[in-house]
Amino acid sequence: MKYICCMDLSVSFIIPVFNRPDEIKELLDSFYKQQTQHLFEIVIIEDGSRISCFSVVEEFIPKLNIKYLKKANTGPGDSRNYGMQHASGNFFVILDSDIILPKNYINQVLLFICTNNVHCFGGPDLAHDGFTNLQKAIDFTMTSFITTGGIRGGKKQIQTYEPRSFNMGISKEVFLKTAGFANIHPGEDPDLSIRIQKLGYKTFYLAEAGVFHKRRISWKKFINQVYKFGLVRPILMKKHPETKKVSFFFPSIFSLFLVLAVLFSLFDFYYPLVLCLVYLFVVSLVSFIKLKSITISFYVIISTLIQFSGYGFGFINSFFFIHLLNKNPRSKFPFLFFKGEKQF
Repeated sequence: MKYICCMDLSVSFIIPVFNRPDEIKELLDSFYKQQTQHLFEIVIIEDGSRISCFSVVEEFIPKLNIKYLKKANTGPGDSRNYGMQHASGNFFVILDSDIILPKNYINQVLLFICTNNVHCFGGPDLAHDGFTNLQKAIDFTMTSFITTGGIRGGKKQIQTYEPRSFNMGISKEVFLKTAGFANIHPGEDPDLSIRIQKLGYKTFYLAEAGVFHKRRISWKKFINQVYKFGLVRPILMKKHPETKKVSFFFPSIFSLFLVLAVLFSLFDFYYPLVLCLVYLFVVSLVSFIKLKSITISFYVIISTLIQFSGYGFGFINSFFFIHLLNKNPRSKFPFLFFKGEKQF
């Protein structure tokens, strides 16, 4: 494990994009507005898009140091690996295309890397004031301590924190030793984080380097997203059994409890249902205190139910087939895997 010298630090931002030219425009504009004197490289990987973002990238080439790469569609994980293979830097910061950077983001990241000898970090995702009420509600549900936002870990769980690829940094040394992301999606980022930890590297949580994460979401997309998250976790637990946590089972337990509560209420036994309603009221109240919006607090109730039930029943489905019936994940859930160099 090499010490990272600030004098030699060279950062490349790795951004895969798939049919999202408008998002890239917002992201590159936020790069241009960074309040920093540090030099950096931006590597954009067009992952087999039908709608190219090259015309948008061209606008920023005179203003930013951009490397534009184009390849066949092999998924976000393999595209990030491709970008890191062609990047000039010795430290890679990986972002999703639906990100907007706060103006001091780069300064915070470079300061943290230099002062802590960091080989891997992850930062939080935030809701921008300009986001829609739906985006803000889903962001709250995905990140709040009162839902499932604390499962990833934080400052007090440095050894077990799993950075996510919407805001994640790894050194070139780590990339070369791990071969990067596997071809599972979603789940490629916690898998990489776990493999990094197994090699003896710490995965740091950098609270000061948050990004605005738009999530480009609708209710339908959100249901599909959290269901896939639920499917993936038992697969990760099978590959990395040492990562099992009781907290991973909570959404499934809540979902089953809610179903039973509704059934019991049909027979005039209301106490379990009342407990569920009290919890949802508390979640809504906390969101109202934070976001000051009745509309968003109502949306939070819906998004919380979707998150717990979607993730919970996806988890149950996957756990049954992968752990109890010992099915092959790729054969049982082929839609979770892309073709890529780094196999899961």
